[in-house]
Amino acid sequence: MANETGLDFSDQIISLENKYQQALKDLYTHLTPIQRVNIARHPNRPTFLDHVFNITEKFVELHGDRAGYDDPAVVTGLGTINGRSYMFMGHQKGRNTKENIQRNFGMPTPHGYRKALRMMYYADHHGFPIITFIDTPGAYADLKSEELGQGEAIAQNLRTMFGLKVPIVSIVMGEGGSGGALAIGCANKLLMLENAVFYVASPEACAAILWKSAKASPKAAEKLKITAKELCKLEVADGIIPEPLGGAHADSYWTSQQIKTAIVESMDELGKMDTEELLKHRAQKFRKLGGFQEGIPIDPKKKVNMKKKEETIVLSKTSEVELRDEVQKLKQQIQKAGKASADHPEPGLNELIEKLKREIDSEYEEAVKAVGLEDKIVMLREEVAKARNLKDQLTPALKEKIELLNDEFNKNLPSAPNYSSLKYKLDMLKELSNAQNMSEKSTNTDKLKVEIDKRFKEVMDRPDLKLKIETVKGEIAKSGVSELVNLNQDLKEKFVQLSEELESEFKAILESMGLQMYPRSALEAKAKLDTLYEETDMIIEDVINSSNLKDKIDLLKMEVVNAENTPDAKSKSKIQALEAEIKQAVVEAVSSPELKEKYEKLQAQILEATKSSVGSDGSLVQHNLDDQLKHDGPPVEVNSEANRSFV
Repeated sequence: MANETGLDFSDQIISLENKYQQALKDLYTHLTPIQRVNIARHPNRPTFLDHVFNITEKFVELHGDRAGYDDPAVVTGLGTINGRSYMFMGHQKGRNTKENIQRNFGMPTPHGYRKALRMMYYADHHGFPIITFIDTPGAYADLKSEELGQGEAIAQNLRTMFGLKVPIVSIVMGEGGSGGALAIGCANKLLMLENAVFYVASPEACAAILWKSAKASPKAAEKLKITAKELCKLEVADGIIPEPLGGAHADSYWTSQQIKTAIVESMDELGKMDTEELLKHRAQKFRKLGGFQEGIPIDPKKKVNMKKKEETIVLSKTSEVELRDEVQKLKQQIQKAGKASADHPEPGLNELIEKLKREIDSEYEEAVKAVGLEDKIVMLREEVAKARNLKDQLTPALKEKIELLNDEFNKNLPSAPNYSSLKYKLDMLKELSNAQNMSEKSTNTDKLKVEIDKRFKEVMDRPDLKLKIETVKGEIAKSGVSELVNLNQDLKEKFVQLSEELESEFKAILESMGLQMYPRSALEAKAKLDTLYEETDMIIEDVINSSNLKDKIDLLKMEVVNAENTPDAKSKSKIQALEAEIKQAVVEAVSSPELKEKYEKLQAQILEATKSSVGSDGSLVQHNLDDQLKHDGPPVEVNSEANRSFV
């Protein structure tokens, strides 16, 4: 259009290119397992020879197994990286139909594995580290291959690789299928390209076996856990090599350089090990695969090859009218109990809450089925269970997955047929839970007051204290003075001494119960401090929910996940920069003049509260607000028969 009309469309072109790049980024950062399988099978994806010629200074191909013919599906040879010699071997696919027929679509025959075996012995004899590249849908399973001993050839390779005394690094660059891939994959380190897959059976084969249709391959791909990220979690793979946006075929040279960097780092690490340590390292990599679960009961009567009949539990739903009636009856019981005594009808309340919880769980399950998320939730539950069994903690990637699924469910929930019923029951549960909390608090406070009164009465009934109190009372009565201020000095000192003794006794009682005495000014200051905290939290939450900062937080999450897979200095510096920007935005938000003014006023009140106050004996009593605000026990107000009120 620009050429035809002579107009300048550069801004529109840049805008469209930016949108295209963003769409590409969104697509390739949230790929499903079956989509990664399709990328791994892309006809333009770089092959073994493409990568070898990109990363080596010199490469010489070696042919033949010295027992039959030269299998073109497996390529082997010697090459140098940074002046160091390595033995390379890998599966080779073709670019077009003609090449694929020549290379047998990257599916080796027994001769290919025996050629690889010969090169392994050669590398072990001369001390060349071995690098293998995996890209095959599996070993070629025709009649002739079976007659020539396909299974024996693979088994021989597996056994031999565990005894080789040189370091072995395997790269899964496309798809790694079953024993055909593992025959050159028993390595010290198994690395995978970002969009590569490694499986025991292809998604199509798995779907045909389990669901009798290849159309279920997307579901099978999710269940099989075949992507690089999932295999790293299961510790089958040891690392992920990044690919450019759009897959390895978008920039094959850049991908090759990433492979080269990963190989050099791995070989440097393995090169520090002696032979015994290297062999042990390789054996342990495969020994630690898999997991076990304790505490699962096994039915002793379960028969072999007989599936146990699943018992379906049917929950009878309670209508909203019946629930409302039950809640009204319970409220009336609580009111009557409150008027009659300090006892609360907690059993009935607890039973109704448990009943509501069971019904809400049932409503949620119904809603999940209605919005079509049942399979996703089941898969996520399995992932969480496995993560807890392996490491007892959830990775940031898994947490993000949980959040995304939760957001999707909440978004679709209003469209569920039982949404109104679920919402009503949730509101009812919230109301009853608040009533339960208040009931528990009230009960605990009543018990505490009864206990304090009991302990104080025991102190006041002690013969020695009782005698002292009666003596002071008698002397005051004899003096004929009606007001404490007009007492003579001797009598005033006796009264102050008795007050201090009682105060000490009461303080000891409260401390033994985990309580402390505080002035009212400290409690008022603490309440205002809590209000200020809540206000600050609300401001921070508003700032975080703003679109600009939310985008930065999402970007930070993505960078953290990527840094776990491919840690480097660039990603670390980017994470630090994003953290600094987010912190700065929050600091600016909470540094508003209004908050500062409230803070200064509160600071003045706290200073006033912490000033010295005069005790009854004329001495100064210092209250430390920091200590008061950090107390463990709840504030309790106690009225005693003595001359003082304690808080």
